[in-house]
Amino acid sequence: MKKTIMLMLATALMSLCAQAQNATKARQVLDKTAAIVGNKGGASANFTIKGAKASTSGKISIKGNKFTATTPEATMWYDGKTQWTYMKNTEEVNISNPTEAQQAQMNPYKFITMYKNGYTLGMKNVASGYEVHLTSQDKKRAIKEMYITVNSKTYLPSSVRLFNGKNWTTITISNFKASNLNDAIFTFNSKDFPQAEVIDLR
Repeated sequence: MKKTIMLMLATALMSLCAQAQNATKARQVLDKTAAIVGNKGGASANFTIKGAKASTSGKISIKGNKFTATTPEATMWYDGKTQWTYMKNTEEVNISNPTEAQQAQMNPYKFITMYKNGYTLGMKNVASGYEVHLTSQDKKRAIKEMYITVNSKTYLPSSVRLFNGKNWTTITISNFKASNLNDAIFTFNSKDFPQAEVIDLR
């Protein structure tokens, strides 16, 4: 009986050690990815978003927590606090303070500031490199799960899948380029859209 208990304890400890090592390696992968993506001057990339109700593609520029994204339907600017969304078909600009989940569903690189706190990490090897799985430790957190696929040679992410508790959103990323971006591009300039109706939703 004692041998059986000892064997069970040893197996459990080995399993816990393996999980801890896996989580450590997953964090190391994302740390390298965040260092590259979080280039101080900024970066740009192409993206495709597929959600439960719609899909679109476009180009995004990021710098820290700021981003600007352009799709056939809309252009968005986010300066770290306020987001402006210009809808091309109606010529309306909606101003809002987006939640973490709303930012993540538009900015594929939002994960570089999310994974460090409040998520349990795991990882497995896939054909293109690594697939890091993040699970929220807080049931109230808007993004419940994330799968981030990272190239094992460049450490650039190629896709991000997000689960908000109801639906999955998949963001595919390509043509990443480090840049030197001016902060002004992350703020809506009303002079560029003189006919637009501005609607403040804050």
